[in-house]
Amino acid sequence: METRDLGQTGHESTVATFGAIALNWLEQEGADQLVELALERGVNHFDVAPTYGDAELKLGPKLRQHREEIYLGCKTQERDYEGARDKLERSLDRLGVDHIDLYQIHGLEYESELEEITGDDGALAAIRDAQDEGLIGDIGLTSHGDPGLILDAIEQIDDLATVMFPLNPVVMAKSDGDGDSEYDYEAVLERANEEGIGTLGIKAFAKGSWPSTDELPEADRPYCNWYQPVDRPDEIRERFDFAASQGLTSVVSPGDPKLVAMVLDAASRYDGMAEETQRSLLEAARHDESPVPEQLHH
Repeated sequence: METRDLGQTGHESTVATFGAIALNWLEQEGADQLVELALERGVNHFDVAPTYGDAELKLGPKLRQHREEIYLGCKTQERDYEGARDKLERSLDRLGVDHIDLYQIHGLEYESELEEITGDDGALAAIRDAQDEGLIGDIGLTSHGDPGLILDAIEQIDDLATVMFPLNPVVMAKSDGDGDSEYDYEAVLERANEEGIGTLGIKAFAKGSWPSTDELPEADRPYCNWYQPVDRPDEIRERFDFAASQGLTSVVSPGDPKLVAMVLDAASRYDGMAEETQRSLLEAARHDESPVPEQLHH
């Protein structure tokens, strides 16, 4: 599988990252098999979070067995020093490792959060202290929110090594066609690349929001993603090729385990996408509903 420089971290990540949230929906035996499948396909970048149910615990056994093969990303949604420190120590314990390669500020949504995180008693100070102690390697940030807020974070956090954000034809068509800055994640990609920051793309396989629970109860939804995914092999490959062709370092696999094998297959076969095909996808998606939930835009 193709590898790309993860910004200036010194690590070369595979063009697909395994999103370990998928393990939350499996028993331990199935979780072990899915991790082995990702490794067999050559994936070397894994991403997990304490908010992904018991995914940390289920990743642990195979992670420890293959620790040298895996660049491990984890996250915290805590915003203050003590909370971030506690959550990091909990993740290390649940994963059963003594070091996390990439520790990310997770789910940035509000400007006030950025102010708290970067304050004297904020989460960033705890993450930097952990870095000095050798508990973590690189520092990253994730957000589904306002691209302008992510750009502010890049401006304010000078040791930011990676950013993770949505990128798919729908959001790119909205910013391209309407000039809507609310969806201009392409600006984030360009700025990150200019700054030598690694870029991890999420929601590449998102088709749209689920209908309301009145129309389709959560129990009846065929996938556990919090958005409707594309789910045919040709659609999966098309979406993967599109996202990987935009200049991202790596595309993160979706949260439902039933989709992961198709994504790994697409990543293994990735060989670029012609610009004409990219433009056709943008045109087809121009009037689609955004798969980035409205409540995450502020």
